[in-house]
Order: sequence, then C-alpha cells, then structure tokens
Amino acid sequence: MHIAETPFEFFTVSYLTRISNQSAGTLGELLSGLQHCSDASIFHHTFQTLSSHHFLTEGFSNDFAQWAHADANRGDLAEQLAALDVRDYLSIAALRGDLCRAVGDYCAGHPDFCKHTALERFYFCESVDVTLPFGLVAQTLDEFRNAIEHLSHASFYFHFISSRLRLQLQTNDFSHWLADGLGLAMLADSVNRIDIYTNTLDSARAKVLRLIDREGRKV
Repeated sequence: MHIAETPFEFFTVSYLTRISNQSAGTLGELLSGLQHCSDASIFHHTFQTLSSHHFLTEGFSNDFAQWAHADANRGDLAEQLAALDVRDYLSIAALRGDLCRAVGDYCAGHPDFCKHTALERFYFCESVDVTLPFGLVAQTLDEFRNAIEHLSHASFYFHFISSRLRLQLQTNDFSHWLADGLGLAMLADSVNRIDIYTNTLDSARAKVLRLIDREGRKV
C-alpha cells in the first residue's frame, strides 16, 4: 500500500465575487478589458462559469460569449468565443490571447459593430475564495477514496476545478497529489482527463471514484 509522505488535506470554500473597476459597453471596450484585466478575471468568466451554470452542456460556455450574444447582439462572435475550449489551454495567457484575437479580428472586420453600445455593460469580476479545512485528510488511496465520497460540492469544486488557476491550468489538486504523493501517474492523468464541460460535479465525482476503484483492483 502506498503511503504518501505529505497527506492530502481537503478544504471547503466560499466564493466572494469582486467587481473590478473595468467594464465594457462596446466590443471595442470588451477587447481593451480582455487585454488588461487580471488573470483571475479571465478564469472567473471562463472556468468558474462552469460552476455558476452547473456544467450546462447547451448554450454558451463562458460569460464573454453570453454577453456578446445577449447584450451586444452579435451571435456570430458569441459562437466564436464559445468555441474556445478551456480544456485546450495550459495557461491563462494563451486563453487570454485567443479571446483577444477573436474579439480583435471581429472588430477589425466589422468596425461599425465595434462601436455599438450594448444593452447592458459587461463588468469584469474575480472570485475571491475563503477556505477552511474540511476536516478530512488522506495518506493512502483508500483514505483518499473515502474522503472524495463524502466531500461537499464546494470542496470537490475547489480541488477539481478552481485549483487549475493555482496550477496554471495543467492539472487539478487531486491529480497533482495522486502523481506526486502516491506515484500513481496513470491514475492522475485519467482523473485529469475527466471532461469538465459535460459532467456535473456529481458525475465527475462518480468517475473519480470509479477510476480509484479500478486502480485498487490492480493491487
């Protein structure tokens, strides 16, 4: 049985949404905001949108696309923004670059639309997390599985989705510990490849548990 030198400590979290001093009333202003807003704001309006919409599999997948469609009345741009798959990115900088490129190219091709005033302004926000120990720790795979089974949605989201910003989008807290703490690189990779678009928190948790069970049967 693998025993990690550093146990995994589970946390629960509450999120406070902080509105920045940046907003956009036109596509041109949206482009400027995308260029200058914080990494946390880009993350909030793309990755954390998945939480606020409970992993909806239909409609627009991020706040920028939703605003372009509903408030700027530019459905074609909204589709381009929604087509950016956050799973393809290993850094916020790369995601920001493609968001800016999509809006910038659209403004260049439709200069009149770039200046149209939207129905509502877009306000750039960030999520500030307030964390507390959940009261569970794990040093073995069995302990880890038991904890995953009893986690709150907030705790699961914090470690599986929100952690990607801290880890530069390359992985999540669970996979990071499984690989580094227990030396289970293949299991870690399988957990990391769980689709964060098409799964709810509950179905993602169920898949994590099934992967752990499959690993356990190898022993």
